[in-house]
Amino acid sequence: MTELFAVMTITLLAVISPGADFAMISRNSLLYGKRAGLAAALGIGLGVQVHVMYTLLGASLLQQTPLLLQLLRVLGAGYLVYVGWSTFRSGAVNEAAADNHGRALRNGFLTNVLNPKTMLFVISTYTQVVAASTPLSVLLGYGLFMSLAHVLWFALVAVLLSRDGLRQRLLGVQLWLNRGIGLLLMALGSLLAAGPLLQ
Repeated sequence: MTELFAVMTITLLAVISPGADFAMISRNSLLYGKRAGLAAALGIGLGVQVHVMYTLLGASLLQQTPLLLQLLRVLGAGYLVYVGWSTFRSGAVNEAAADNHGRALRNGFLTNVLNPKTMLFVISTYTQVVAASTPLSVLLGYGLFMSLAHVLWFALVAVLLSRDGLRQRLLGVQLWLNRGIGLLLMALGSLLAAGPLLQ
């Protein structure tokens, strides 16, 4: 029971801490609406499952491979900078031509899969908090909880940010919104590339 409580607490704290996932949800929800935000939230949850699966398959050796972690950090940073630059340069969103849900899902998925912070959170939880004797079914349950917590939290964020009143006001200044979100994503990517993995 103590292990379950520890996993739940660590997961919830990791989920609500701001970072690349939050920035991507904000981008999709504000620019393209609730459905795009929800699709990105689902993508993030699927990304968490990738981390869980390779950790359960024994890839916790990644923790001892600084070169691979560095490569993933650079890839994740590059992806954030790319999306940030695309957002910065984009014009007003026409609702009819808004981002499709598949693209939003992919944005969320890639942002999470390439996020070394999530990678280290999952690996650390399974190697430092969870006992080696914990049954596989329980380990899988922890992984599902991690994914579900991410999806539910970011779905809530997406719903709140895409509320008509707020979103319509923000879309009224969309050019500046695009530039602000774009700069934020590029800054996060730059910090990720330059700073320690746990930042």
